[in-house]
Amino acid sequence: MRTSRKAATLITVAALGIAVAGCSGSGGRSAEEKPAGGSSGAGAAATTPRMKIAMVTHSGEGDTFWDIVQSGAKQAAAKDNVEFLYSANKEGKEQAQLVQAAIDQKVDGIVVTLAKPEAVKDVVAKAVKAGIPVVTINSGAQFSKEIGALGHIGQDERVAGEAVGEELNARGRKKAVCVIHEQGNVSLEERCAGVRKTFGGKVENLNVEGTNMPASTSSIEAKLQADKDIDAIVTLGAPFAAASVKAKEGSGSTAEVDTFDLNAEVVKRLKAHEVGFAVDQQPYLQGYLAVDELWLNRTNGNVVGGGKPVLTGPAIVTADDVPQLEKYTARGTR
Repeated sequence: MRTSRKAATLITVAALGIAVAGCSGSGGRSAEEKPAGGSSGAGAAATTPRMKIAMVTHSGEGDTFWDIVQSGAKQAAAKDNVEFLYSANKEGKEQAQLVQAAIDQKVDGIVVTLAKPEAVKDVVAKAVKAGIPVVTINSGAQFSKEIGALGHIGQDERVAGEAVGEELNARGRKKAVCVIHEQGNVSLEERCAGVRKTFGGKVENLNVEGTNMPASTSSIEAKLQADKDIDAIVTLGAPFAAASVKAKEGSGSTAEVDTFDLNAEVVKRLKAHEVGFAVDQQPYLQGYLAVDELWLNRTNGNVVGGGKPVLTGPAIVTADDVPQLEKYTARGTR
């Protein structure tokens, strides 16, 4: 597993955050070996006053990435004596309404994504003005500070894209298609822009209907049939790697499938050499640290990363890393 140099320091900070937070539980090897997601995974809950934290994301239906984020958040919530509430909508207007609902419930903290910042930033700023601390995760890091969030946890999407471009160069690729599964998502656009910046070949973006996997597969297959020069397919979410493998087979293309994000299916396909490499941004860590930061801020006045973005990636993962990752992806934490 190769980590981007720009991300390495802050990933270490993030890991230390978990290590410190873990002191309130059972800690040690036994805690690491138990599955995440329940109170039994980290010993007794904290004795600090009960908190209510809402997480509102831009997840579309069926996106397994957010299951992993929730696993981390639920583990931290179990440890921190937190009632965890989750809601999501891929449409910016509806996501903003969910943030407003969290404000109306008088939660003690909000975790939110800023994939469509123009739609949600006003209501998030409203939460901050009302005295509800906010942590942003995953997307929209550049907007986090202006809305008054404590900080942002995720990967620098442009840096991640640049890492992919460099990896494609190392693999001798000449033409890539970058598959965008959610139009208007600023983070996905940044990923493709990053690939384009460092890749020595040509990059074309392809917009697909991310919530309709058969349609997405058909769109990718049609693109591959129309352009035989494409020798790399870059998908921006783990579920679309499998769709691209199917599209590749249907089109007769020899292009390599590479992807952002991990799940058990991607690790399986890495092992089978059906996927060349994946970019891991550690979604479990994003969920865990976000909840833990809000708890630490309330109970001890801490701000993880001193208010600066805390990077959880990117790291390039290949078939060589599969033995280390299989047990974690199988339990839904990587």
